Amino acid sequence: MIYTLTDGFPDQFGGPKGKKFMYKKLKELLMTIAHKPTSEQQKFLKDTLSGWMVNTEQVDDITIIGVRV
Repeated sequence: MIYTLTDGFPDQFGGPKGKKFMYKKLKELLMTIAHKPTSEQQKFLKDTLSGWMVNTEQVDDITIIGVRV
């Protein structure tokens, strides 16, 4: 998979300490799901983001595009 994305997902605040998700964590996440079908990846990313944000508002646009090569 090749991914392109905006900075919205890694810059989103949340988690137990209200901090940003960060690029390193997103990279690790994408590496663990890259082999899955795209529909499963989408659901997993949505669920992960929803679980991260809990009681915080979205602060930016969030776009991730993945292409299987």
